[in-house]
Amino acid sequence: MTAPAISVRNISKSYGPVRAVDNLSFDVAPGEVLGFLGPNGAGKSTTMKMITGFLPPDRGSITVSGHNVRDDRQAAQRTMGYLPEGAPLYAEMTVWNFLGFVARMRGLCGVAARTAVEAQVTVLELAEVLDRPIEMLSKGFKRRVGLAQALLHNPPVLVLDEPTDGLDPNQKHQIRGLIRELASTRAILISTHILEEVETVCTRTVIISRGRLVYDATPAAMRADAGPDGRLDDVFRKVTLGAAQ
Repeated sequence: MTAPAISVRNISKSYGPVRAVDNLSFDVAPGEVLGFLGPNGAGKSTTMKMITGFLPPDRGSITVSGHNVRDDRQAAQRTMGYLPEGAPLYAEMTVWNFLGFVARMRGLCGVAARTAVEAQVTVLELAEVLDRPIEMLSKGFKRRVGLAQALLHNPPVLVLDEPTDGLDPNQKHQIRGLIRELASTRAILISTHILEEVETVCTRTVIISRGRLVYDATPAAMRADAGPDGRLDDVFRKVTLGAAQ
C-alpha cells in the first residue's frame, strides 16, 4: 500500500481560548486531489499553515513526503509547493525578478532557474506582465504569479489555498485543467469555497466545521448524499450547520 503524501494525525491548535483546529485527522495520497472545505473560520487556513510548517500544532503530528513537519520542517518544505491565502508577494518586484528570486531560494540557479521560470510563465500565461511590478497587477494575475512560485521547483506535494480566487471564468477553466494534469504525479490539497471546483477537479472531499472533521467522501458520494433533487451545497449546509448545533 502506498504511503500517504500528507498524513495529518489528531492535530489541534488554539488561539487563547479559541480552538481553531480540534483533533483533526486525514490523509492525502499521491495522485489524489483533496478538496478541503469548510465555512469561514472553520480552521482551513490554520490547518494548511500547520501542514506547510508555518505554524506548529499544539498537539498531534503531520508528515509530508515521509518527513515529520515538526522535527524535519525544512526537508518537508522542500517537497511542497504552497499557495497561501492572499499569496504574500514582494509587491515592489517585477514578476520576472520575483520568480527568479523564488527559483534561487528553491536551490535552482543559472539555466535551470531560467528554464523553470520560463516554463511557468508559459503555462500560466504571464508573459505580458513579466516586467510589471507585482503591486500593479490585477488580483487574477497576482494569483497566477502565486501559483507559478508554488510550481517552480516541480514539487510532489501541492497545498493550494483558494487557487482560482480572483480569476475570470476562462482563467478558472485553465487552472482547473492544469490542476487535473498535475494530479497524475502529485498529491494536491485544495481549499476552496467553490463547490463546482470540487466536482470538476477533486477526487475526494473533506469538510471541517469548528476545526473538526464532519465529512469525508468522494464527489460522487457527495452527489449521492444530495439526492436526486439536491445540490452539493445542500450537503455542505447540512453537515456544517449540523456540526454547529
